Amino acid sequence: MTGNSHVVVIGGGYAGVMAANRMTMRDDVTVTLINPRPDLVHRVRLHQLVGGSDDAVVAYRDVLAGRVRLVVDTATRIDAAERSVTLAAGGTLDYDYLIYAVGSGSAEPSVPGAVEFARPLATLEEAQRLRAVLDATPATVPVTVVGAGPTGIETAAELAERGRRVTLVCGGVLGPYLHTRGRRSVAKRLAELGVTVVDGSGAKVTAVTRHAVRLADGRELPSEVTVWTVGFGVPDLAARSGLSTDAVGRLLTDETLTSVDDARIVAAGDSAAPSGRPLRMSCLNATPLGARAADTLLSRLAGEQPEHLHQGFYAQCISLGRSAGIYQVADRSDAAVWLHIGAGLGARIKELVCRKIPQHLSGEARKPGSFRLHRIRGGVAKRRELLRAHRAEAPAAADRAV
Repeated sequence: MTGNSHVVVIGGGYAGVMAANRMTMRDDVTVTLINPRPDLVHRVRLHQLVGGSDDAVVAYRDVLAGRVRLVVDTATRIDAAERSVTLAAGGTLDYDYLIYAVGSGSAEPSVPGAVEFARPLATLEEAQRLRAVLDATPATVPVTVVGAGPTGIETAAELAERGRRVTLVCGGVLGPYLHTRGRRSVAKRLAELGVTVVDGSGAKVTAVTRHAVRLADGRELPSEVTVWTVGFGVPDLAARSGLSTDAVGRLLTDETLTSVDDARIVAAGDSAAPSGRPLRMSCLNATPLGARAADTLLSRLAGEQPEHLHQGFYAQCISLGRSAGIYQVADRSDAAVWLHIGAGLGARIKELVCRKIPQHLSGEARKPGSFRLHRIRGGVAKRRELLRAHRAEAPAAADRAV
């Protein structure tokens, strides 16, 4: 391709920054990154912000390539026909190619009282508000964390380690992703920290009030501060712009991360739904998906066929306070296996992962193309197998719903 191409990246999280940095491999490409904040939110440390051991932000100057132009603003609409992005502050940005990496946030809770009285922490601003509330609240009052995924577990452990009275309401099982052995390890650590774990079929929250959490089995748990970590949602920018999305709102793409509507738009991170079967929302997937989205555009610019998606490594890291953690290993289907590393070594691995994320981004900024994507033999074939199984399940699920 001749002439200069302008690539606009919407979203400055892990996926967006990786993609923007990688696009600077070509001298004939200019890159603009649109993000509503002037700093990178180090999302895997938000629970530490709540607990007071980290501010969970990284300056863009430390992780963003000098050739990437940063526009601190919010994209309100994508006009695919005109190849332009409308900004909240006014005006538009034209593009030749667009990388959609808007990430995810808290899902809107449907439980009565949750919006009014529970406090989410999926974004920087939510975590900062929760921290302010906790700072103004005596350590002796009961705190209830609703949701037993990684965010809920990490927040409960972080607060308990700092002397808070914490109850963790699972709404089912503790750590649904974890293998049974890993779950036992996490439960043991939470017990050591004094966290009361409420699990089982009756542990679903049916209402939240100013001073309590009500459960499906009739119990009412006292709670002066209720933390809501149940599920993630994605911004509705793609849907509002008339682009095809899945039921959650993630941009529908093919296996090269290209929008099913427009070959000049690719997606990465939590807001991408390749073949309608998105990868698990996580930093583990976001960073390589950012690199893969950029590689798709780089291949097109070079007149080459982009590669199909396949991830080469799966796991989940959960911190359990500052001195313990768990590293849960998974198979190629992203299903947890018996192998896990816990206790102090698990904490050190988790901290290493947290430090490595900005290092990967800054390394790509200094030397674009240096971030290595994990590849395993048979990765594409395994992905195709998963897609076939997903398509076979869809008609059966539709029949059951009738």
